[in-house]
Amino acid sequence: MDFEKPVKKILDKKTALAKAEHYCAYQERSQQEVRNRLYDYGLRSDEVEELISDLIQNNFLNEERFARSYALGKFRMKQWGRIKIKMGLKAKKVSDKLIVKALKELDDDDYMDTLSAVLTKKAAQIREPDSFKRKNKLVQYGLMRGYENDLIFDVLKSNELL
Repeated sequence: MDFEKPVKKILDKKTALAKAEHYCAYQERSQQEVRNRLYDYGLRSDEVEELISDLIQNNFLNEERFARSYALGKFRMKQWGRIKIKMGLKAKKVSDKLIVKALKELDDDDYMDTLSAVLTKKAAQIREPDSFKRKNKLVQYGLMRGYENDLIFDVLKSNELL
């Protein structure tokens, strides 16, 4: 059995544009998210690209603004590290240049403070008497959250979490 999601067919581009504008106004979106949504409406590729162009011209869609918003949001709200944020942006097909620009928006002091807080909180939850295993668990947790290996070791040394 082949299960495909039903295509929401919108006959005219004007209606699709209005829906896309509403979709973009609600929250920052990547071009790929909007493109996928427009294809879900059953539009042809030339119509989709034309609507994407209209959305960019009317400032509903701005890839740089999306990348900055995504990076800052994931860092502040979910406390993700740069590596995980970068992977998320790549999954949304944001250009490498914009990813670098968005990651530069993250303040280094805030970044280190957040990493320290994340590892301190996790260290309090770990009930492992063996310091080697404890350190390994903290490093793995930091890596899973998307933080850089060398920064994790720096925080573990300076905060004496072991």
